[in-house]
Amino acid sequence: MKLNFSFVADYLPKFISGLKLTIVLSVWAVIGATLIGILVYWMRTSRFSILKVRPLWVVSTIFIEVMRGTPVLLQILIAFSGFKMMFGWDLSAANAVVLAITLNSSVYVSEIIRAGIQAVDPGQEEAAHCLGMTRMQSMRLVIMPQAIKNILPALGNEFVSIIKGSSMAYVLGVGELTYSAKVVQGATYLSLEPLMVSALFYLVLTFTLGRMVSFAERRMKTCD
Repeated sequence: MKLNFSFVADYLPKFISGLKLTIVLSVWAVIGATLIGILVYWMRTSRFSILKVRPLWVVSTIFIEVMRGTPVLLQILIAFSGFKMMFGWDLSAANAVVLAITLNSSVYVSEIIRAGIQAVDPGQEEAAHCLGMTRMQSMRLVIMPQAIKNILPALGNEFVSIIKGSSMAYVLGVGELTYSAKVVQGATYLSLEPLMVSALFYLVLTFTLGRMVSFAERRMKTCD
């Protein structure tokens, strides 16, 4: 089998345009997933109760099970077509993708945060309370600085998953990297080569992010 990559020079701007949109979608999803993940974690650990029922825990648990138990692609389609019917939100295709990936990834971020905090020796919090710190102060000043080292590697992997998950945006016609490859396929009548070029861009993107996370992790160990 002979591969033909002569099209790359002519269609490189198309791939670059798709790469830029992939990065934009991923960055917004990462920011949203982190913020909502922190909120979900707080709801899961909240001690607020009404008649011995913890409503925040119930809502967050249902949300986590729904997000984990349904495919991301289905969530994207529901966000695009269902939110307008249910809530009157006329989302664009790109916004629907970001929203769905954000909500899906936030449940994993919340679990990563929970696992990282639980890995810290419980004696650290007890010592902080003995020093007169409140729960929030001990979390901010004692627990979280130690938990970050546990959270960062898994969080970096989740962000890589978000980048790869953004490829599902092509089903709604969003012009990200995978969609760009499909357009080039149609224009050149080549089935494999455009996909290989797109895969190379994804590989460079995820590899770079992985090295950045590893560098930050090593810096934290050096500071210790």
